[in-house]
Amino acid sequence: MDYSLPRTRASPTHGRLAPPPTGHHPVRLSSDVSPHRDATPVTSALAFFFLLTAYYIIRPVRDQLGGAVGSTQLPLFYAATFLAMVLLTPVFGALVARFPRRRLLGWSYSFFIVCLLLFIPAFVAQDRIGARALGVVFFIWVSVFNLFVVSLFWSFMADVFDSRRAREVFSLIALGGMAGALFGPMVTSLLVGWLGVAPLLLISAVMLGMSLLLLLRISVQHSNDHAAEQPVGGSLWAGVCELWSRPFLRWMAILMLLGDGVGTLGYALVADYAKAHLTSAGVRTAFYAHIDLAANLLGVLLQLTFSRWLLMYRGALWTLVLPQLVNLLLLVMVAIGGHAQWSLLGYGVPLLAIMMAGTRGFMYGMTKPASDALYTRVPRETRYKGKNFVETAVWRFGDVAITTGISGLVKLGVAVGGIALIGVGASSVAAWVARKAAMSPDLAPEPGSREQPTGNENLA
Repeated sequence: MDYSLPRTRASPTHGRLAPPPTGHHPVRLSSDVSPHRDATPVTSALAFFFLLTAYYIIRPVRDQLGGAVGSTQLPLFYAATFLAMVLLTPVFGALVARFPRRRLLGWSYSFFIVCLLLFIPAFVAQDRIGARALGVVFFIWVSVFNLFVVSLFWSFMADVFDSRRAREVFSLIALGGMAGALFGPMVTSLLVGWLGVAPLLLISAVMLGMSLLLLLRISVQHSNDHAAEQPVGGSLWAGVCELWSRPFLRWMAILMLLGDGVGTLGYALVADYAKAHLTSAGVRTAFYAHIDLAANLLGVLLQLTFSRWLLMYRGALWTLVLPQLVNLLLLVMVAIGGHAQWSLLGYGVPLLAIMMAGTRGFMYGMTKPASDALYTRVPRETRYKGKNFVETAVWRFGDVAITTGISGLVKLGVAVGGIALIGVGASSVAAWVARKAAMSPDLAPEPGSREQPTGNENLA
């Protein structure tokens, strides 16, 4: 199937690149395979489908453990996750520096598959272990699983496609993932009452294995790109160091903190709602699965109708800014409505759940393809190490800060509306930061723009 579109006018370039460090490879101007006969986008979309199916099967299982203890325990969950991310950052940096991407993919994904299988007996004994103890461990693991495997997937995609091709196909690849994000909660909703929680982990492991096989197939098909198949090299802590030296990465880190802060705020408020109104693990799991389903339906709708057009013809700038404005509107609604319920299709739906589904839908349906496309315009080391650090350690640092702050505000008696107003301010700043990130001067110029690369931009 041919997903290529006519080549569009490139967006203007803002600023020039700083002199590059040594040891990198020249900029990629085009994909190795003709777009008209390249099946890689379809295979990539299918791999992302299996990957997000695996994640969204177990995500409601994780969330129901958080709903069992409420938002007061979320700072503990997120602090432990952040600590795990910090400890794993040099480990991931060492793997990226020393091993080619095919082995990196194989070892990383296989590790998480084995872990899924090892969790099965723990969930069989959940009542004896306790929701809090199992919740801390599983929450940390699922959060690490999600951030590392998804970040590694998109780092790999940024290695396979150049910038122009990425703007054409990344929204389609993301659409495959959104299909998996729809399928996963459906599987959980249908099977959790019949099989229970533990067998879902086995199904998730099988889905992740399918994703790995497809990614290895893509790597073999593009093995003629010898530079990309080589280890990235560099320092173990390059991802941390680049946060201070590369303007684009700084803006993306700030945008991650602000944008995720809105999502974490909604997650904490919904956790309190679930604790107060939903009494059993099965009901909570189904409730979170329904939120995921609604968010992912919105993401698919955006991918099919608007996101790809916006990314292709208006570039990453508006594709990053618009979701922040939508978040602002949703938070204003929560600030006014609080715990009110809206009637949708004859059902009373908490306004908090609508906000949570809306912010997630725009994040995964619009923000993520745009930000991942921008990473094709930075060096390989930044794609793997810097991107991974921002999307793991920085993300979870924001979770710790936000949940701790919300817990403190709740103890001080601040109502839902007041907390939502803080989110309105964060969304306003995030819109400005998104604009700065998309126009960062250290991004390589788009292929075909007036400012052509000179061969020194080091974007292999």
